[in-house]
Amino acid sequence: MKNLVILTGAGMSAESGIATFRDSNGLWNNYPVEQVATPEGFRANPQLVLDFYNHRRRELLGAEPNDGHRGLAALEKYFKVHVITQNVDNLHERAGSTHVVHLHGELMKSCSVKNPDAPFPIPPDSPDLHVGDKAPDGGQLRPFIVWFGEAVPKIDEAARYVETSDIFVVIGTSLNVYPAASLLNCVRNGQATYLIDPQDVRIYRKDIKFIKKGASEGVRILAEELSGMI
Repeated sequence: MKNLVILTGAGMSAESGIATFRDSNGLWNNYPVEQVATPEGFRANPQLVLDFYNHRRRELLGAEPNDGHRGLAALEKYFKVHVITQNVDNLHERAGSTHVVHLHGELMKSCSVKNPDAPFPIPPDSPDLHVGDKAPDGGQLRPFIVWFGEAVPKIDEAARYVETSDIFVVIGTSLNVYPAASLLNCVRNGQATYLIDPQDVRIYRKDIKFIKKGASEGVRILAEELSGMI
C-alpha cells in the first residue's frame, strides 16, 4: 500500500458546523487570541478560558462527521493513511480514521497545569471544566490544547510521516499557521500533492494540484483521482 498523508485544517470540519477561527466571521473576531488561547490569558482569567472551551466542547458534541471525514476514513481500504490535523475536534476518529495526529491538542481531553503533556479524557456526559477542578497531581485542570506561545510536541512526528509519504494532501487550511504550514517543505519535489479548499490559497509550489472545492466534494474528487494509484 502507498503511504497517503493528509493535513487538515478548520475547513475540514466547517461543513459539520464547527466554527472556524480565521474566517471573516471566525471565532478570533469575537474572542481576542490573547485572552482565550495563551498561557497568559489562562493565568489572568482562567474561568473565561475554561468557558470558551466548554462552549467549543458542547458545540462538538452536537456535531457529526461530514462526508469529507468519512471519505478520508474510507481511503484506508486502499492506502496506508495518516491524518495530521490542526483541528482539536475528534471528527476524524468518529468517522473511522485510525491514525490521527493532533498537532494542536484535543478538545475532549484535559490536562494538569503541572503536566500539560499527560492528558485525561473528558466524559461527554460531563463536558465542562471549572476553576477548582483538579488533576490527580493537585494541579488545576486546563484544556489539552496547544496555545499560542507553547511548543507543538507532535510536529516532528508529523514531519516524519510527510517525509515518507507517497501522496500528500492538504485540506481546508490556509497554510498560514506555523509550524503546521512548514510541513509542505517536507514534501519531495515531484511528489503527488493535492490541495483541497474552496478559497484561493497562496502557495509557493507549482507542482500541487488544486481542487477548489469544499471538504466533502473535494475528498470525493480526490478519491477518484487516487483510484488510479491503488
